[in-house]
Amino acid sequence: MSATVLSKPMRWAIGGWSFFIAENFILSENRTYLINNFGDNAYHYAYGTLSTAAMSSVFYGYFRKVKDAPPFIFKGPIPLGAKVASFICLSLGLGMASQIPPKLQIPVQFVKNSASDENTIATSAAAIEPIQDQVGWKVRCPFDFTDNKDTNSPVHGLERISRHPGLWSFGLLGLGGAFLVPSLPQGVWLAMPSMVALIGGAHTDSRFRRGMGGELSEEYDRVTSNVPFVAMLSGSQGNVIDVMKDFSSEIKPLNAALAVGTAGLWVLSKGRVVPRR
Repeated sequence: MSATVLSKPMRWAIGGWSFFIAENFILSENRTYLINNFGDNAYHYAYGTLSTAAMSSVFYGYFRKVKDAPPFIFKGPIPLGAKVASFICLSLGLGMASQIPPKLQIPVQFVKNSASDENTIATSAAAIEPIQDQVGWKVRCPFDFTDNKDTNSPVHGLERISRHPGLWSFGLLGLGGAFLVPSLPQGVWLAMPSMVALIGGAHTDSRFRRGMGGELSEEYDRVTSNVPFVAMLSGSQGNVIDVMKDFSSEIKPLNAALAVGTAGLWVLSKGRVVPRR
């Protein structure tokens, strides 16, 4: 076991992402000190340089050291349990990402305006004319740009799932991919973004609670969570059933349906896997 963990592919799988997490943690935690002593420009130059170096090592390691590297967890067909786990993670990850673009809607709509709904209208000549029934198909924009956010509620939509939906969407997509690969180092590399979301989100919350680089109000902190669904299912947002009903009315359903369908097709496309030697 120790030999596997200490193997070169595993070191590259874990090391690059760990470097990225560490440099973000250290620089952001010492943000005020570094800016006061070295200036804002120097701080952001250092941040950008180290983040670029970290991500370069992440992708170099993947393509040159990690991808298809032994040991292998399975050979032949992908286990059913792995496919199910992958589908759940990919559906959640893509589903969260799908809520960022405008709401999708079917570009045609069947409309029936009855004259009984509004019997008369005033014409330019001040005469009164009856409105005729209007029945038929109406073409509309495939995107709905209206915002139905409830300003009276402290949380809405993806905020109910996590305070950091972008991070967790990225992490869950990687985790979903990890279940579909036979290579253990490759699977670990793909799963590491979930650690970025867990540690990075927790550290951001910690800094914001202390007023470093942002704010996190007590109420918002109480009714939301870093880890997905914890606040929803723990009762922090109210009765769980009522919260689920509110959430279902706040999301963009067609966007989510396309995301889940895409996840399903991706998993189904993954058949027999023969690891490279």
